[in-house]
Order: sequence, then structure tokens, then C-alpha cells
Amino acid sequence: MSEMEPMEIPIDGVLDLHLFNPKELGDLIPDYIEACLEKDITSIRIIHGKGKGVLRRTVHSLLEKNPYVESYSLASDRSGWGATVAELKKV
Repeated sequence: MSEMEPMEIPIDGVLDLHLFNPKELGDLIPDYIEACLEKDITSIRIIHGKGKGVLRRTVHSLLEKNPYVESYSLASDRSGWGATVAELKKV
């Protein structure tokens, strides 16, 4: 796949950021939230990994600014701080 070719990702409420460049997140996360809401998905999981926490902080900043996000927190399951779950407002 060429770098310019758009990547098709499933809209199922789970977004794995390991497939993306961090500079793509500013558009990717809001677009994904809107796509989920169009499919009536109001609980999402964003997998950002553990690492140094840069992606996690970026994800949380974007969720904080998004008007469709009702709440978010680190996952409480075995993935712990490697994933964030968010509840979206129904539109």
C-alpha cells in the first residue's frame, strides 16, 4: 500500500493507533468518533499502547476537546493504561 493511499479501518468501536502515525491523530480521532456515532456506537476503545505516554496524552487531549465525548478513562481491564475507553453522547 502506498503512503498516499487511504487506509480503510473498520468502524466497530475499537481504534488501534499502532497502525497510524501520531501526526494523523488530530483528524483521525474526531473522524472516527463521528463515524461511530453514525453507526450508533456510543462506547469506544482507543488502543494507544503503554510506551512513554505521548500517544495517551494526545488521545486524552483530543477527547477532552471533542463535543461528542461524554466521558473517558483508562481501560479498567487487563490492558490497563494501554487503552482508553470513552462514552459518546447520542446525537
